[in-house]
Amino acid sequence: MATSKSPSVEIEVDDRVVRVSNPDRVYFPEMGATKLDLVEYYLAVGPGIVNALFERPCMLHRFPKGLAGEKVHQKRLPAGAPPWVETVQLHFPRWNRTADELCVTELASVIWAVQMSTVEFHPWNSRRPDTEQPDEWRIDLDPGPACDFATVQRVTHVVHDVLDELGAVGYPKTSGSKGLHVYVRIHPDHGFKDVRRAALAFAREVERRAPDEVTTTWWTKDRDPAALFVDYNQNARDHTIAAAYSVRGLPDARVSTPVRWEEVDDLDPRDFTIRTVPQRFAELGDLHGDIDDHPFDLAPLLEWAERDEREGAEPPADPE
Repeated sequence: MATSKSPSVEIEVDDRVVRVSNPDRVYFPEMGATKLDLVEYYLAVGPGIVNALFERPCMLHRFPKGLAGEKVHQKRLPAGAPPWVETVQLHFPRWNRTADELCVTELASVIWAVQMSTVEFHPWNSRRPDTEQPDEWRIDLDPGPACDFATVQRVTHVVHDVLDELGAVGYPKTSGSKGLHVYVRIHPDHGFKDVRRAALAFAREVERRAPDEVTTTWWTKDRDPAALFVDYNQNARDHTIAAAYSVRGLPDARVSTPVRWEEVDDLDPRDFTIRTVPQRFAELGDLHGDIDDHPFDLAPLLEWAERDEREGAEPPADPE
């Protein structure tokens, strides 16, 4: 794979060659993992990370000096990209500015982004053909500071039950931190406001079924720290979370990893790292690989939202 020695190596990715500088720079001091280790991880899960990012605007979380240095949240594609690295232009009304964000269509683009010190990939829930029409509904189970993982596991089963009743196929994954995410492919026929409204209606139903463990309270200061927040706001425009197979900027090089529903009760998110996930991927393949085959119509959830609002529930607050 590597064709020269430090201070750089050339990595062949399909029909591309990506030059990786400083391959021996330690990015994760706790385990001694280097920039080249990060490259080799993403190569090992290549089909999975490409499927998660494919044609989506992607924000990059870069660590130019490794985890010990500054973290850079980057919307615009870093300078110096090869001509084959694709982008999508987004408009941000608040500032009346545009940004050309990375738009992954092949694995080499991922590896080039890692060469540019990217550790985490945070894609939009919409795609380049129409960035204003999401095709992914994201259920973010976000535990409060005093909420244990057993609560997350129990609530995940409630989520699964409600999805089953709706006829929606959910694809769970670890967040790469303390929570879990469930993704549902949807028809791209609604804007962000409607998708977020539908996500809130779903979250309220989960809260009704587990009122002692779940909250949909908007302000952090008003939430029970032992509760799990079903964060519907992750469906707002320009709100992103780490993709499936994205490494997280944590000392143990944890990975946001697709899991099977039957694994939820025995999960420990700390088990999924750049050292362990490649073997899992080799054995199981991409557990989110067929997500595009199961699109869900949001109509029932929008009916729930209308019902809740008729009964006095507040519509979603403006996203922060």
